[in-house]
Amino acid sequence: MTSPLTWLAQALSVTWMNLRSLPRRPASTAVAVVGVAGVVLVLVGVLSIAAGFRATLEATGSEDTAIVLRSGSPDEMSSGLSRNETRVIADAPGVLRTADGPAASAELFVVVDLPLRSTGTAANVPLRGVEPAAFEVRDDLHIVEGRRFEPGRAEVIVGSGAATSFAGLDLGSKLSFGDSEWIVVGRFDAGGTAPESEIWTDARVLQPAYRRGDTFQSVYVELESPAAFDTFAAALEDDPRLNVKAVRESEFYARQSQLLTNLVTTLGVLIAGLMGIGAVFAAVNTMYMAVAARRREIATLRALGFRPGPVVVSVLAEALLLGLVGGALGGALAWAVFDGFRTSTMNWASFSQIAFAFAVTPELLVQGIVVALAIGLTAGLLPALRAARLPVATALREP
Repeated sequence: MTSPLTWLAQALSVTWMNLRSLPRRPASTAVAVVGVAGVVLVLVGVLSIAAGFRATLEATGSEDTAIVLRSGSPDEMSSGLSRNETRVIADAPGVLRTADGPAASAELFVVVDLPLRSTGTAANVPLRGVEPAAFEVRDDLHIVEGRRFEPGRAEVIVGSGAATSFAGLDLGSKLSFGDSEWIVVGRFDAGGTAPESEIWTDARVLQPAYRRGDTFQSVYVELESPAAFDTFAAALEDDPRLNVKAVRESEFYARQSQLLTNLVTTLGVLIAGLMGIGAVFAAVNTMYMAVAARRREIATLRALGFRPGPVVVSVLAEALLLGLVGGALGGALAWAVFDGFRTSTMNWASFSQIAFAFAVTPELLVQGIVVALAIGLTAGLLPALRAARLPVATALREP
């Protein structure tokens, strides 16, 4: 009976022999590595879309900020609030009070058509009417070019993401929306969050331009602290003058990311799975060729007393190495090509475009490596078993 140390020594010896033969098979080895790299590149690249989109929306959320909508409304587009209701909300307990009054902004949300810079095709861009307190509620928003719009005037400021993705939003540009003409007077950053994909203006000017009377769709409030949310939400629910619901901003935007994230993830896994089948066949062919090229070597080792187990381990180790190299190559290419690439896509929760950057995260790279190793293991299993079952006498007689 072979001792564990002898078995391990045999496995290492045969594995080293196999790996030394790789340079003699450059074409088949390259095909296997490139096939695995392609699968990982596509998988990580597609999933980086979902990761970047989710990161943009989740970063928007703040635990001490709440959004108030009409009860039953899943988003701002389907909500509606009167002026009196927004005042009651602003006066609710838990809302932060400043020298200028409650930190609450009653807002309108509409979408306008603008051409994408990349293709020239029309896209839905969020146009948000806000009150002065909006700049207090979103304290991460900063003007980086130009100035804020003046209350009562048809002026807009644009987020950096919108300015980059959509044409016609340069400083000084004039835009025709609704019943008014607007002039771009500033550009703002918001820490890479969702507002950077929006255009902002005075809500009181936007209302008549879109014939909204004195109505709004949401109220954004800054709370005294994250713990004040429960008190605030309970007060709104118990007030007979209101039919509204309060949601933490972080929860609101996390929900908005789910639909697109699930869709992109499903498509990414499906496409990578189909490509993975092809990569497995390529790797299986490579490993069968490797076994066939070393039939006499393997038979000689078996005749000298090497057990079948070390032979199986050596072939699987080679297949795993090819998978690891392919996975590392595909991950590196995905990071170089996709990470930080800025684009925009439809936010199906609001039916408007949102700008974001692809995010090739460490978690995605690890997933890519795991998939690559799984391909290598699957591809090496049958050739490994075949190598272990080679008839020794027959293989030794082959030329």
